[in-house]
Formats: sequence, C-alpha cells, structure tokens
Amino acid sequence: MFRSAQHDKARSVAPPRVINIEDLRRVAKRRLPRVVFDYIDGGAEDERTLRANCHAFEEVTFRPRCAVETLACDPRVSVLGTSLSMPLILAPVGSSRLMYPRGEEAAAGAAGAAGIAYTLSTLSGCRLEDVAAASKGTVWYQLYLVGGRDCALSAIERAKAAGFSALVVTIDTPVAGMRERDLRNGVKELLSDNLGSKLPFVSQLLMKPRWLTRFLADGGLMKFQNVMIPGKGPMLYADVTAALEDSVVTWDDLKWIQRAWGGPIVIKGIHTADDARRAVDVGAKALVVSNHGGRQLDSVAPTLRVLPEVVASVGDQIEVLLDGGIRRGSDIVKALCLGARAVMAGRAYAYGLGAAGGAGVARAIEILRADLIRTLKLLGCGSIAELDRSYLDVPAAWLRHVEPLNR
Repeated sequence: MFRSAQHDKARSVAPPRVINIEDLRRVAKRRLPRVVFDYIDGGAEDERTLRANCHAFEEVTFRPRCAVETLACDPRVSVLGTSLSMPLILAPVGSSRLMYPRGEEAAAGAAGAAGIAYTLSTLSGCRLEDVAAASKGTVWYQLYLVGGRDCALSAIERAKAAGFSALVVTIDTPVAGMRERDLRNGVKELLSDNLGSKLPFVSQLLMKPRWLTRFLADGGLMKFQNVMIPGKGPMLYADVTAALEDSVVTWDDLKWIQRAWGGPIVIKGIHTADDARRAVDVGAKALVVSNHGGRQLDSVAPTLRVLPEVVASVGDQIEVLLDGGIRRGSDIVKALCLGARAVMAGRAYAYGLGAAGGAGVARAIEILRADLIRTLKLLGCGSIAELDRSYLDVPAAWLRHVEPLNR
C-alpha cells in the first residue's frame, strides 16, 4: 500500500489509496499486534472521554462565506515565535518504537520535512539526540519526572544541548489511567520475567510475523534511553507504571523546571480556567488544553468543549493549543475558530506510524493539510489569521464564560 520513503514525491501526485485518518487506523490495526494497536487506540475505563473528544467536533457546525475568491489559502502560523507550515504539532506518543522501528526518529523526520513541530515523549525508545538529528525542523521535549529530579535535570540539559526549543511539562499523570484494553491484552504479563504468565498472550505477537521480525531486528523491548537512573542506566519498560506514581508534577515543581530549562515552557493537561490562569502565573509561554486523549481520567469533558472557557480566562497572555480528537483538517479549523493557536495530534499520526512508519506519518500530515486548506477555501477564508468564532455555530452551553460575539 505504501512505497518506500524515496518515492514520496511520486506518491504525492498519485491518487492515494489511503484517503483519511480512519484508513490509516484500519491499516495499522491489520499490521500491528492487538496489544500494540490497542495501546494506540484505547483509552481509560469505559472510554467515554476518548469518544467524546471526537464527537465534540460534530456538535460544532460551520457558517461559510460564499462567492468569495480564495485562490491561495495561507495555512502558516507562528507558535512560540517559530513559523510552522500549518497549525499542527505532533503530540508526544510514548513507546513509538513499538509501532515501527526507530519510530520516534521516523515521526520526527516526517514532521520536519513537512515544516511542522514534533514533540518527543520522555518515554521514548530512541535517544533524544538521535531524534533531534532526524528532524530538519522544530522539536520539543515532553517531560515527566520519572526517575526523580536528577533524571529530569539530566534530560533537560541533554535536550537543551540537542536543540529542542521548548519543554512540554505534562501535569495530568499522577498515576496511569485504568486502561482496560492493556490489562486484557496482558501488558503486565508480557513485560514480566515469568514465562508461564506470558504464554497466554504471546500468540498475538506471533500472529504478526512481519511486525515481530522488525521488532526483534530493532532490538526487541526497548529501554527508555532518556531516563537514566543513577547507578542503573536506562529505565526498564516494566518499571514505568510505578515510576509515574512517584513523579507527580506540582505547580511548585514548575519553578525549578523553569530555572533549569531557561527557555519556553508549555504546560500540557489543562482542563479548567483556574489551571489556565495558574499556567500564566508560573510563567509558561503556552498551554495545551488536553485530557491525555481520554487515557487518564474518564468522564472529563472533551477538550473542544472547554477550549472557549480556557481561552476566555487567559486572553492573549499565553498561547493556547488544543489536543484531543483531531482526525480531520476541519477539526483543526474549528479549534482555531474557538481560539486555539494550533493543535496537537497524537493518534492521527500514530496510526500512520503503525501502518507504514515515516511514510505513514507523512501521509497523515498530508491528509490533514489538504483537509485544512480545502476547508478554508470552502469557508471563504483566505488564511489562518482570519479565522474567528463568527465562522461557527457553537452550543450555547459551551460559551457561558465567554463574551457574546456580535455578528
């Protein structure tokens, strides 16, 4: 279905057989073991928030301007002073190397080639220096405090030296969410040293021999090369859940993180106006309205619904990004109309990574870019800068904390 990376130019002009993100999802589901696909695809508990993040976009409808000439739409945007070719940032997706060999490097390379930013998870199977080198564009580093402050400080220094331009601090993970698909698929057992406990779950790996061959050739189960435990070396995959529970980020931690980093900080995991104002107070340059893709606390509101409240609470004091549920370029437009500077997307490109590595990520970006430009033209809008809430009809309840819009 996908050809090699050197055929990107030819593929861009040929009729694509994968025409939307859901197509990439289906390909990834066929090619990945169930345990890996469900890690990408699943959420916490009953997955209400996971579904709501996507469904929220259906509750917002467009108000286009017709008979407007928009021969050339400009999708460029500036985020943290950096120009991006479109208002899309690849969100941190941990353990991307499970999805495809050197997965983080492949995704960063595709993002850089497309002129957008890539965010590397702390829980990466690739060294942050190698990921930075794989991208020709903007790279951000996402920080968990796993391993303690000394580990975090070491990673911060390495990220600065490697050229990462922003630090993304995730604040919504005091414990890992209850991800029931992972339990049913035997993640804990597959990570254990007990052969007997592994056996009932190994068949899902053996059923995908192409994936398994690549996985083993890439070194098998990775360690986390960016979490260096003093006296022990890289953190083991099996140790992550316990480490997260010992690494809660507090608002006070943002002070020493800011001092250590010395550059722009992005706070990811904002749900409310109160926390948005606290992000401003601690000196963050951007915040991400995010519920971790529905993977943490289930039954929290979808991010698009709370976006207007957050934007109204901070005004132009801080750049606001939105994460969660992005599957179409029209979703990006809706988020921007409601005040987001740009969006972050995780699953959309992770499906592409699982489907075809870097070529799949490139295709996901290409799909979203084409959708975005087409939507702008159909709206009668010539550039991202022109978007505002007047292009939308929004449920009244979403706007109870927002000033009325005079049409």
